[in-house]
Amino acid sequence: MKAFEMQFRYRDRNEGTVESTVTVNASSLPGAVGKAAREFVKGLDRKQRFDMNKNGLEITAKSVGPTTTAPIETSAKATAS
Repeated sequence: MKAFEMQFRYRDRNEGTVESTVTVNASSLPGAVGKAAREFVKGLDRKQRFDMNKNGLEITAKSVGPTTTAPIETSAKATAS
């Protein structure tokens, strides 16, 4: 899996421009955009969603790289300990 950093920006009626950044693990860029967009929209209330739909949502995505996982020990190392 790869890590992607998504930046969301929309214009709100009270605060002006609202920005949010979300880091998501996914296998592809389209999957990452879908997952991050769902998470972002779930956090908005009714008026914020209306403003986002009316004024548009700008999404900027970039690949951060592969997710870091703990190295897997080989069987020789595991039996030596």
